[in-house]
Amino acid sequence: MGDPLRLYGLNAAVLSAGSGIGEASARTLVKHGATVLAVDTKNSGVEQHFAAVKGITGLSANLVDADQMPALIQEAADTLGGIDILVNDFPIAFSAPMPAADDDLERLLQSRAALTLSTCRAVLPYLKKSPAGRIINMGFLRSTFAADANADCEQAEQDLLDLTRALAIEVGEFGITANCVQPGGVMTPDSRDVFRKDIALRDHCIKQSAAKRLGEPVDIAKVVLFLASNDADFVSGTGIAVDGGRTGD
Repeated sequence: MGDPLRLYGLNAAVLSAGSGIGEASARTLVKHGATVLAVDTKNSGVEQHFAAVKGITGLSANLVDADQMPALIQEAADTLGGIDILVNDFPIAFSAPMPAADDDLERLLQSRAALTLSTCRAVLPYLKKSPAGRIINMGFLRSTFAADANADCEQAEQDLLDLTRALAIEVGEFGITANCVQPGGVMTPDSRDVFRKDIALRDHCIKQSAAKRLGEPVDIAKVVLFLASNDADFVSGTGIAVDGGRTGD
């Protein structure tokens, strides 16, 4: 776990990498030897953000249209010279956390599934050529959901796990793994804005965690690193919750 070059020679494409968990993941992967393409939306300033970071290239792209994902993966592969690791995360924008039984949830899950499947289908030819092909899907932050929406949060997590397990079955014969990471309450720039407006939700997230604190993006990035490395060669179709332990409250 302590080898600083454990990802040496591997190429990683990290989506939604301009800030928060994506940025922490990109910086952690490059720190351990990977060459990283950090992709984010056109208004994110991702190119300038990583301009001075050796080993990371920023790229702005459309991350909300599933039909655009094959072209994005092609550009990523051309830029990197191949892809070994794909970290899937897609932007969502709500004026407030989703309340319980929100009609938008199914639409949101369908959109995420379409985007995830599109990138995974497009990246598969490159991962087949890799000695260590990895797909890592990122779940929604707990701050995406209101305090009374635990059931909806669990539905979203199960939906992503089901999709990831299906991918793992599909790609396993090629030596490729597919896993997902389920963040709890994590203090990203987006969630910081949510918690500033909704202190009760922040307190709810802290109460739900056995660690009695919010997570930091690097807490998630360390798990991404594990799943990207050869330490996780025999880990696939799995969802890892990174939430400090849930109390069940």
